[in-house]
Amino acid sequence: MILAVDVQYTDDIGVVSGVEFNDWKDAKPLASYESIVRDVEEYQPGQFYRREMPCVLQLLKENCLKPDILVIDGFVTLGLNDSAGLGMHLYKALGENVKVIGVAKKSFSGTRENTKVFRGNSNKPLYVTSVGLDVEDAKQYISMMHGKHRLPVLLKLVDKLCRDKANRVAGGF
Repeated sequence: MILAVDVQYTDDIGVVSGVEFNDWKDAKPLASYESIVRDVEEYQPGQFYRREMPCVLQLLKENCLKPDILVIDGFVTLGLNDSAGLGMHLYKALGENVKVIGVAKKSFSGTRENTKVFRGNSNKPLYVTSVGLDVEDAKQYISMMHGKHRLPVLLKLVDKLCRDKANRVAGGF
């Protein structure tokens, strides 16, 4: 099972969504999941994982999810020195049993050139990093994902689900 996740914030509430799929070419998810996490930590520069990781872990726990591969919105490793990003922290928290692919829309200072993936007719790359599988394989998987645009359909969907739920939470629904 492959699970793509994303997190949005409303004040001190984290809204995390996930979409499950089995094949990189799938156009629709098999299932979708969401969790609401209260009292999330404030964002601390250089320690983004402290805010985001508890949200992702709660989604996995609440829904009894055991993905083979977890696709996150962000980096597994950061910069030229490959310091641990959210994906690496998740990999370790999950006992190094779940492969993690990070897909970032913006580069991070020192992002390696070999992480770029161009999809569709976009001149803007996605930045793909991974742990538990070779980065070239990870890049190929993201390239194969359904959709004609820069952002694959299922990654765009999980982002939308997350944003929509966060807007409803902010509105008191």
